[in-house]
Amino acid sequence: MKSEDPSKLIYSLEELLIWRDAIAREGKSVVLTNGCFDLLHRGHISYLHESAALGDRLIVAINSDQSVRELKGQGRPLNSEWDRAYAMASLRCVDAVFIFQGPRLDMEILTLKPDLYTKAGDYTIDTLDSSERTALESARTQIHIMPFVKGHSTTNLVERATQR
Repeated sequence: MKSEDPSKLIYSLEELLIWRDAIAREGKSVVLTNGCFDLLHRGHISYLHESAALGDRLIVAINSDQSVRELKGQGRPLNSEWDRAYAMASLRCVDAVFIFQGPRLDMEILTLKPDLYTKAGDYTIDTLDSSERTALESARTQIHIMPFVKGHSTTNLVERATQR
């Protein structure tokens, strides 16, 4: 049963590793995905629900504020890492959330060894970051690219909001 307090679903990597090991001992599968999730929108929510349906538990890794700035530029993120993690943990389909500090998730993938990794359809196997892809292959994690929901992106939302 999902906790009423979403902050209880936000873990450090060390706490999450203990949680993940308990899930594995129960014989349940873990799906991992990651992203900035700066402004939560329909595309994100659809992608997360579909990702959760592929396994027993869904972990979402949220880029830290610093890594969002490095990836998206000045003025981003619009919401703090804690606010983004809290919003993510509030979704029924999400079982655990953690904030990662670097621009890439390779070390966390090797630590958590998820059964499945999902990425939104604006990526392909070939456009995944090479260090993350190597970590996924090393962890023997199945990679699944999810369908992209056209017309729903944070960048489009920001552009529309600033044109008004």
